[in-house]
Amino acid sequence: MNRRRFFATSAAAALPLGEPAAAARPGQPKLGCQSAPTNDAHLKYLARYGVRNICGYPQIDGDRLYATAEELKRTRDLCEKNGISLDCIAPPFLESSHIDKEKHPAIMLGQSPQRDRDIEQLQTMIRNCAEAGIPSIKYNMSLLGVVRTAPSPGRGDASYVTWRLKDAHPDPPLTRAGRIDADTAWERITYFLERVIPVAEEYKIQMACHPHDPGMPPEGYQGVVRVLGTVDGLKKFVAIKPSRYHGLNFCQGTVSEMLEHPGSEIYDVIRYFGSRGKIFNVHFRNIRGHRDDFQEVFPDEGDVDFVKAIKVYKEIGYSGMLMPDHVPRAAADPNGLQSFAFCYGYIRALIQST
Repeated sequence: MNRRRFFATSAAAALPLGEPAAAARPGQPKLGCQSAPTNDAHLKYLARYGVRNICGYPQIDGDRLYATAEELKRTRDLCEKNGISLDCIAPPFLESSHIDKEKHPAIMLGQSPQRDRDIEQLQTMIRNCAEAGIPSIKYNMSLLGVVRTAPSPGRGDASYVTWRLKDAHPDPPLTRAGRIDADTAWERITYFLERVIPVAEEYKIQMACHPHDPGMPPEGYQGVVRVLGTVDGLKKFVAIKPSRYHGLNFCQGTVSEMLEHPGSEIYDVIRYFGSRGKIFNVHFRNIRGHRDDFQEVFPDEGDVDFVKAIKVYKEIGYSGMLMPDHVPRAAADPNGLQSFAFCYGYIRALIQST
Protein backbone atom coordinates (compact mmCIF):
# COMPACT_ATOMS: atom_id res chain seq x y z
CA MET A 1 0.00 0.00 0.00
CA ASN A 2 1.26 3.48 -0.84
CA ARG A 3 0.21 6.43 1.25
CA ARG A 4 -0.15 8.76 -1.71
CA ARG A 5 -3.65 8.71 -3.16
CA PHE A 6 -4.70 9.93 -6.56
CA PHE A 7 -8.25 11.18 -6.93
CA ALA A 8 -10.45 11.76 -9.92
CA THR A 9 -11.99 15.13 -9.11
CA SER A 10 -13.32 16.41 -12.41
CA ALA A 11 -16.73 17.00 -10.87
CA ALA A 12 -15.20 19.40 -8.36
CA ALA A 13 -13.95 21.70 -11.09
CA ALA A 14 -17.45 22.81 -11.99
CA LEU A 15 -18.16 24.33 -8.57
CA PRO A 16 -17.24 27.91 -7.68
CA LEU A 17 -14.62 28.67 -5.12
CA GLY A 18 -15.94 29.92 -1.78
CA GLU A 19 -14.71 32.84 0.26
CA PRO A 20 -11.27 32.48 1.84
CA ALA A 21 -11.23 31.18 5.38
CA ALA A 22 -10.36 33.50 8.22
CA ALA A 23 -6.71 33.51 9.21
CA ALA A 24 -5.82 31.08 12.00
CA ARG A 25 -5.14 32.52 15.44
CA PRO A 26 -1.57 32.27 16.81
CA GLY A 27 -1.05 28.73 18.08
CA GLN A 28 -4.13 27.61 16.17
CA PRO A 29 -3.80 24.43 14.07
CA LYS A 30 -4.90 24.55 10.44
CA LEU A 31 -7.12 22.16 8.53
CA GLY A 32 -4.87 20.64 5.88
CA CYS A 33 -4.64 17.78 3.42
CA GLN A 34 -1.98 15.80 1.56
CA SER A 35 -4.20 14.11 -1.03
CA ALA A 36 -3.24 14.23 -4.68
CA PRO A 37 -3.14 15.30 -7.44
CA THR A 38 -2.31 18.96 -7.02
CA ASN A 39 -4.32 20.12 -10.01
CA ASP A 40 -7.01 22.73 -10.45
CA ALA A 41 -9.92 20.30 -10.12
CA HIS A 42 -8.69 18.75 -6.89
CA LEU A 43 -7.74 22.12 -5.42
CA LYS A 44 -11.30 23.33 -6.01
CA TYR A 45 -12.59 20.20 -4.26
CA LEU A 46 -10.36 20.97 -1.26
CA ALA A 47 -11.37 24.64 -1.18
CA ARG A 48 -15.05 23.63 -1.30
CA TYR A 49 -14.67 21.99 2.11
CA GLY A 50 -12.62 24.72 3.76
CA VAL A 51 -9.13 23.29 3.25
CA ARG A 52 -6.75 26.23 2.93
CA ASN A 53 -3.36 24.60 3.57
CA ILE A 54 -1.91 21.53 1.86
CA CYS A 55 1.04 19.31 1.19
CA GLY A 56 1.29 19.23 -2.60
CA TYR A 57 2.85 17.24 -5.41
CA PRO A 58 4.55 19.36 -8.08
CA GLN A 59 4.54 18.19 -11.67
CA ILE A 60 8.13 17.18 -12.44
CA ASP A 61 9.20 16.87 -16.07
CA GLY A 62 11.52 14.01 -17.00
CA ASP A 63 13.21 11.62 -14.59
CA ARG A 64 14.52 14.13 -12.07
CA LEU A 65 14.06 13.38 -8.38
CA TYR A 66 13.56 17.07 -7.64
CA ALA A 67 11.29 19.82 -8.84
CA THR A 68 12.85 22.94 -10.27
CA ALA A 69 12.14 26.28 -8.63
CA GLU A 70 9.95 27.12 -11.61
CA GLU A 71 7.93 23.90 -11.25
CA LEU A 72 7.47 24.59 -7.56
CA LYS A 73 6.40 28.18 -8.22
CA ARG A 74 3.82 27.00 -10.78
CA THR A 75 2.37 24.62 -8.19
CA ARG A 76 2.37 27.34 -5.53
CA ASP A 77 0.69 29.82 -7.88
CA LEU A 78 -2.01 27.29 -8.84
CA CYS A 79 -2.73 26.71 -5.15
CA GLU A 80 -2.89 30.43 -4.44
CA LYS A 81 -5.28 30.94 -7.35
CA ASN A 82 -7.65 28.64 -5.45
CA GLY A 83 -7.12 30.35 -2.10
CA ILE A 84 -4.84 27.60 -0.80
CA SER A 85 -1.37 27.83 0.74
CA LEU A 86 1.25 25.29 -0.33
CA ASP A 87 2.85 24.60 3.06
CA CYS A 88 4.73 21.43 2.18
CA ILE A 89 5.69 19.25 -0.77
CA ALA A 90 6.67 15.61 -1.23
CA PRO A 91 9.57 14.48 -3.44
CA PRO A 92 8.95 11.76 -6.07
CA PHE A 93 10.89 9.22 -3.98
CA LEU A 94 11.39 8.38 -0.29
CA GLU A 95 7.71 7.47 -0.22
CA SER A 96 5.90 4.94 1.97
CA SER A 97 6.56 2.24 -0.60
CA HIS A 98 7.79 -1.34 -0.33
CA ILE A 99 11.45 -1.61 -1.23
CA ASP A 100 10.78 -4.36 -3.79
CA LYS A 101 8.60 -1.91 -5.76
CA GLU A 102 10.66 1.23 -5.20
CA LYS A 103 12.30 2.67 -8.34
CA HIS A 104 14.88 4.64 -6.37
CA PRO A 105 15.94 2.40 -3.46
CA ALA A 106 19.61 3.32 -3.07
CA ILE A 107 19.28 5.45 0.10
CA MET A 108 17.40 2.78 2.01
CA LEU A 109 19.57 -0.03 0.60
CA GLY A 110 22.75 1.85 1.50
CA GLN A 111 24.05 1.63 -2.07
CA SER A 112 26.82 4.12 -2.73
CA PRO A 113 27.56 5.96 -4.94
CA GLN A 114 23.92 5.98 -6.14
CA ARG A 115 22.58 6.98 -2.72
CA ASP A 116 24.91 9.97 -2.78
CA ARG A 117 23.53 11.02 -6.16
CA ASP A 118 19.97 10.63 -4.86
CA ILE A 119 20.79 12.64 -1.75
CA GLU A 120 22.25 15.37 -3.95
CA GLN A 121 18.94 15.58 -5.82
CA LEU A 122 17.07 15.98 -2.53
CA GLN A 123 19.52 18.71 -1.53
CA THR A 124 18.66 20.47 -4.78
CA MET A 125 14.96 20.13 -3.95
CA ILE A 126 15.62 21.80 -0.59
CA ARG A 127 17.34 24.74 -2.25
CA ASN A 128 14.56 25.08 -4.81
CA CYS A 129 11.88 25.03 -2.10
CA ALA A 130 13.65 27.92 -0.42
CA GLU A 131 13.68 29.87 -3.69
CA ALA A 132 9.99 29.13 -4.29
CA GLY A 133 8.92 30.01 -0.73
CA ILE A 134 7.76 26.52 0.28
CA PRO A 135 8.80 25.88 3.90
CA SER A 136 8.66 22.11 4.34
CA ILE A 137 9.32 18.72 2.73
CA LYS A 138 7.79 15.48 3.98
CA TYR A 139 9.44 12.11 3.35
CA ASN A 140 9.64 8.48 4.48
CA MET A 141 12.53 6.15 5.25
CA SER A 142 10.70 2.96 4.42
CA LEU A 143 11.63 -0.59 3.45
CA LEU A 144 8.32 -2.35 4.06
CA GLY A 145 5.82 0.36 3.14
CA VAL A 146 2.46 0.32 4.92
CA VAL A 147 1.79 -3.28 5.97
CA ARG A 148 -1.79 -4.46 6.48
CA THR A 149 -3.91 -7.61 6.59
CA ALA A 150 -7.44 -8.05 5.19
CA PRO A 151 -9.87 -5.11 5.69
CA SER A 152 -12.74 -5.38 8.14
CA PRO A 153 -16.32 -4.10 7.92
CA GLY A 154 -17.10 -0.69 9.36
CA ARG A 155 -20.22 1.32 9.99
CA GLY A 156 -22.75 1.40 7.18
CA ASP A 157 -21.11 0.10 4.03
CA ALA A 158 -17.63 1.34 4.96
CA SER A 159 -14.52 -0.83 4.97
CA TYR A 160 -11.70 -0.30 7.48
CA VAL A 161 -8.06 -0.93 6.71
CA THR A 162 -6.80 -3.37 9.34
CA TRP A 163 -3.59 -4.81 10.75
CA ARG A 164 -3.62 -7.95 12.86
CA LEU A 165 -0.19 -9.41 13.37
CA LYS A 166 -1.68 -12.78 14.23
CA ASP A 167 -3.28 -12.93 10.77
CA ALA A 168 -0.13 -11.91 8.90
CA HIS A 169 2.12 -14.29 6.97
CA PRO A 170 3.80 -16.49 9.62
CA ASP A 171 7.09 -16.65 7.70
CA PRO A 172 7.16 -13.74 5.25
CA PRO A 173 9.83 -13.79 2.53
CA LEU A 174 12.80 -11.45 2.75
CA THR A 175 12.80 -8.30 0.63
CA ARG A 176 15.64 -7.49 -1.74
CA ALA A 177 17.19 -5.63 1.19
CA GLY A 178 17.86 -8.95 2.92
CA ARG A 179 18.11 -8.92 6.70
CA ILE A 180 18.30 -5.41 8.16
CA ASP A 181 19.05 -5.27 11.86
CA ALA A 182 18.68 -2.15 13.99
CA ASP A 183 22.33 -1.14 13.72
CA THR A 184 22.22 -1.29 9.92
CA ALA A 185 18.97 0.68 9.80
CA TRP A 186 20.35 3.40 12.07
CA GLU A 187 23.58 3.62 10.07
CA ARG A 188 21.65 4.31 6.86
CA ILE A 189 19.33 6.80 8.52
CA THR A 190 22.26 8.64 10.12
CA TYR A 191 24.18 8.72 6.82
CA PHE A 192 21.16 10.39 5.23
CA LEU A 193 20.53 12.89 8.01
CA GLU A 194 24.16 13.99 8.23
CA ARG A 195 24.06 15.02 4.58
CA VAL A 196 20.53 16.43 4.35
CA ILE A 197 19.82 18.28 7.60
CA PRO A 198 22.74 20.75 7.31
CA VAL A 199 21.39 21.82 3.91
CA ALA A 200 17.88 22.11 5.35
CA GLU A 201 19.31 24.20 8.19
CA GLU A 202 21.14 26.48 5.76
CA TYR A 203 18.04 27.07 3.64
CA LYS A 204 15.53 26.98 6.55
CA ILE A 205 13.41 24.14 5.16
CA GLN A 206 11.73 21.75 7.59
CA MET A 207 12.34 18.06 6.85
CA ALA A 208 9.36 16.08 8.17
CA CYS A 209 9.84 12.30 8.38
CA HIS A 210 6.92 9.89 8.70
CA PRO A 211 7.19 7.03 11.24
CA HIS A 212 7.20 3.39 10.16
CA ASP A 213 3.62 2.13 9.74
CA PRO A 214 2.94 -0.09 11.60
CA GLY A 215 5.50 -0.88 14.25
CA MET A 216 6.63 -4.49 14.20
CA PRO A 217 7.89 -6.96 16.83
CA PRO A 218 11.49 -6.43 17.98
CA GLU A 219 12.69 -9.27 15.75
CA GLY A 220 11.25 -7.45 12.74
CA TYR A 221 9.15 -8.51 9.76
CA GLN A 222 10.34 -9.75 6.37
CA GLY A 223 13.79 -9.63 7.91
CA VAL A 224 13.56 -5.87 8.61
CA VAL A 225 13.72 -4.30 12.06
CA ARG A 226 11.55 -1.15 11.95
CA VAL A 227 13.49 1.31 14.09
CA LEU A 228 11.03 4.16 13.50
CA GLY A 229 8.15 1.97 14.66
CA THR A 230 8.36 2.80 18.38
CA VAL A 231 8.17 6.01 20.36
CA ASP A 232 11.69 5.41 21.68
CA GLY A 233 12.89 4.99 18.10
CA LEU A 234 11.34 8.32 17.13
CA LYS A 235 12.99 10.00 20.13
CA LYS A 236 16.35 8.65 19.00
CA PHE A 237 15.67 9.74 15.42
CA VAL A 238 15.01 13.41 16.25
CA ALA A 239 18.11 13.50 18.47
CA ILE A 240 20.55 12.20 15.82
CA LYS A 241 21.02 15.59 14.17
CA PRO A 242 19.84 18.39 16.47
CA SER A 243 18.20 21.09 14.37
CA ARG A 244 14.97 23.04 14.38
CA TYR A 245 14.57 21.87 10.77
CA HIS A 246 14.75 18.14 11.60
CA GLY A 247 11.48 16.66 12.84
CA LEU A 248 8.42 14.61 12.15
CA ASN A 249 5.52 14.26 9.84
CA PHE A 250 3.72 13.23 13.03
CA CYS A 251 1.17 10.63 11.98
CA GLN A 252 -1.03 10.44 15.06
CA GLY A 253 -2.59 7.27 13.70
CA THR A 254 0.76 5.55 13.18
CA VAL A 255 2.04 6.62 16.58
CA SER A 256 -1.21 5.38 18.16
CA GLU A 257 -0.52 2.03 16.45
CA MET A 258 2.75 1.82 18.42
CA LEU A 259 0.98 1.95 21.78
CA GLU A 260 -0.68 -0.66 23.96
CA HIS A 261 -3.20 1.90 25.26
CA PRO A 262 -3.41 4.68 22.68
CA GLY A 263 -6.54 6.19 24.24
CA SER A 264 -4.55 7.16 27.33
CA GLU A 265 -0.94 7.29 26.10
CA ILE A 266 -1.01 9.34 22.90
CA TYR A 267 -1.46 12.74 24.57
CA ASP A 268 1.86 12.64 26.41
CA VAL A 269 3.58 11.52 23.21
CA ILE A 270 2.16 14.60 21.45
CA ARG A 271 3.42 16.73 24.33
CA TYR A 272 6.91 15.20 24.21
CA PHE A 273 7.55 15.89 20.54
CA GLY A 274 5.44 19.04 20.31
CA SER A 275 7.10 20.77 23.25
CA ARG A 276 10.45 20.18 21.56
CA GLY A 277 9.30 21.68 18.27
CA LYS A 278 9.54 18.36 16.43
CA ILE A 279 5.98 18.14 15.06
CA PHE A 280 6.04 19.80 11.64
CA ASN A 281 2.69 18.48 10.40
CA VAL A 282 0.10 16.00 11.64
CA HIS A 283 -1.81 13.14 10.05
CA PHE A 284 -4.86 13.50 12.25
CA ARG A 285 -6.46 10.08 12.08
CA ASN A 286 -7.91 7.63 14.57
CA ILE A 287 -7.66 3.91 15.22
CA ARG A 288 -9.60 1.33 17.16
CA GLY A 289 -7.35 -1.16 18.89
CA HIS A 290 -3.68 -1.10 19.82
CA ARG A 291 -0.21 -2.25 18.80
CA ASP A 292 -0.31 -5.32 16.51
CA ASP A 293 -4.14 -5.28 16.28
CA PHE A 294 -6.06 -2.25 15.02
CA GLN A 295 -8.48 -0.80 12.48
CA GLU A 296 -8.27 2.64 10.85
CA VAL A 297 -11.63 4.26 11.56
CA PHE A 298 -13.45 7.57 11.20
CA PRO A 299 -12.15 10.27 13.57
CA ASP A 300 -15.24 10.27 15.77
CA GLU A 301 -15.31 6.54 16.62
CA GLY A 302 -11.76 5.51 17.51
CA ASP A 303 -10.02 4.98 20.83
CA VAL A 304 -8.33 8.42 20.79
CA ASP A 305 -10.46 11.31 22.03
CA PHE A 306 -9.99 13.88 19.27
CA VAL A 307 -11.38 16.73 21.39
CA LYS A 308 -8.73 16.02 24.00
CA ALA A 309 -6.06 15.56 21.32
CA ILE A 310 -6.68 18.90 19.63
CA LYS A 311 -6.60 20.63 23.02
CA VAL A 312 -3.13 19.15 23.53
CA TYR A 313 -1.98 20.46 20.14
CA LYS A 314 -3.24 23.90 21.12
CA GLU A 315 -1.63 23.57 24.56
CA ILE A 316 1.80 23.06 22.97
CA GLY A 317 1.23 25.96 20.55
CA TYR A 318 1.10 23.82 17.43
CA SER A 319 0.03 25.91 14.43
CA GLY A 320 0.68 23.55 11.52
CA MET A 321 -1.65 21.36 9.50
CA LEU A 322 -4.02 18.70 10.85
CA MET A 323 -4.58 16.39 7.87
CA PRO A 324 -6.95 13.45 7.51
CA ASP A 325 -5.33 10.29 6.19
CA HIS A 326 -6.16 6.63 5.49
CA VAL A 327 -9.89 7.35 5.43
CA PRO A 328 -12.40 4.49 5.36
CA ARG A 329 -13.60 3.43 1.92
CA ALA A 330 -16.91 2.24 0.48
CA ALA A 331 -17.98 0.86 -2.89
CA ALA A 332 -20.02 4.00 -3.53
CA ASP A 333 -17.02 6.19 -2.64
CA PRO A 334 -14.08 4.39 -4.29
CA ASN A 335 -11.72 7.37 -4.18
CA GLY A 336 -12.57 8.32 -0.61
CA LEU A 337 -13.76 11.81 -1.48
CA GLN A 338 -16.88 11.55 0.69
CA SER A 339 -14.89 10.18 3.63
CA PHE A 340 -12.32 12.94 3.28
CA ALA A 341 -15.09 15.56 3.18
CA PHE A 342 -16.51 14.16 6.43
CA CYS A 343 -13.07 14.38 8.03
CA TYR A 344 -12.53 17.96 6.80
CA GLY A 345 -15.77 19.09 8.43
CA TYR A 346 -15.03 17.21 11.63
CA ILE A 347 -11.51 18.63 11.99
CA ARG A 348 -12.58 22.15 11.01
CA ALA A 349 -15.31 22.09 13.66
CA LEU A 350 -12.83 20.88 16.30
CA ILE A 351 -10.45 23.71 15.46
CA GLN A 352 -13.21 26.30 15.67
CA SER A 353 -14.87 24.99 18.82
CA THR A 354 -11.99 24.15 21.16
